Amino acid sequence: MVCLDKKMGKRHGKTRNRRGLQVITLCISTAMVLVLAGMVVMSVLIARNLSIYMKENVRVTMMLSDEMTQPEAERYCAELQKRPYISTLNFISKEQALQELTKAMGADPTEFVGGESPSLASIELQLKADYANSDSLKWISQELRKNAKVQEITYPRDLMDQVNRTLAKINLVLLALAVLLAVVSFTLINNSIKLGIYARRFSIHTMKLVGASWSFIRRPFLRQSIAIGLVAALLAIIVLGLCVYALYRYDPNVLTVITWGDLALTAAAVLVFGLLITLLCAYISVNKFLRMKAGELYKI
Repeated sequence: MVCLDKKMGKRHGKTRNRRGLQVITLCISTAMVLVLAGMVVMSVLIARNLSIYMKENVRVTMMLSDEMTQPEAERYCAELQKRPYISTLNFISKEQALQELTKAMGADPTEFVGGESPSLASIELQLKADYANSDSLKWISQELRKNAKVQEITYPRDLMDQVNRTLAKINLVLLALAVLLAVVSFTLINNSIKLGIYARRFSIHTMKLVGASWSFIRRPFLRQSIAIGLVAALLAIIVLGLCVYALYRYDPNVLTVITWGDLALTAAAVLVFGLLITLLCAYISVNKFLRMKAGELYKI
């Protein structure tokens, strides 16, 4: 009896070690998949921030006629600031424009035009990202030209169209990559979890034979899957955090394109994705073995 107990103890010990190794392997493999998913989420957020940054840095220049006085220009700027499509504006007086032109030419241009300043006052506008496109700028330009003392409105239309086309292509590529990664992630994690449950298929069948309900049989597997998803997500978040920290050490300006809010959103997405996908895969796999009859368990 003593020898039999020792053999049984060794066998149970080996089984526990094997299951522990399976859980560790599953956590690591799931974490690797979640790291890739987190990188895709972060890439999408960075692309969005770059899009906003580039659009809001497109400058619309309004040239004002000589008839508009300084007080009128200041009142007009205050009125423009209230409009919903304007992010920031900068008024450049005739004196400022002349100074900039003199600095650029290296000589006073008034000496060549009879003492009169060739420069005009102007207003430089930066639009909000939602309005920085050709369609919006058409009606914005028409609205701004209603002021008779606005002489000319210029903006880099070709550059703006090219930026919007490029960003649309980038968003399409990232969307396709996200869908592909979601399918691959589900397949890999599902196969890993299925292998872990496969090793315990006879235990599932034994519990069925003694009258245990399906929900009772599923419960420990679902709990384990939640624990695996949580640990894997935390590991993935740590790895992503270290990657961002390494980028920050290399170039601190990286925080201009990805904010702390974006990092928190990425971490939350990884955590939710890790928990949901492991829970769903465990539920599907356990149900598959619950539907099998005894003879089918030996054939797979």
